[in-house]
Amino acid sequence: MNIEEYRDYCLSKKGATESIPFSKLPHVLAFKVKGKMFTATDIDTFDGFSIKCVPETIEQLRAEYPAMQEPSYFSKKHWSNVVMDDSISDELLYEWLDISYDLIVAKLTKKERQELEMEA
Repeated sequence: MNIEEYRDYCLSKKGATESIPFSKLPHVLAFKVKGKMFTATDIDTFDGFSIKCVPETIEQLRAEYPAMQEPSYFSKKHWSNVVMDDSISDELLYEWLDISYDLIVAKLTKKERQELEMEA
């Protein structure tokens, strides 16, 4: 997966938007749904990206996949940084992006989820 494929996939998610939300980190591109971030990456390097994970499985995933590491800026209980070292298949990377997106959508209010469903 390259940065263009990553970006296209993230923006293909229903209601997804992109922004550079951190004024002190102008190279970090975040993807959000209804204002809640589901992934972010450094656009200068694309040496990895952050994703939200299921807390009950995060330690097992980190043990199984050395490229899945604790994040620098996010909660280690809920987020992981995936290092782009070609050790993880694109299919699995897309699956992890799906899980991250789905976890965020599940935490939206009922009204926000209904609005999301009505979007084209």
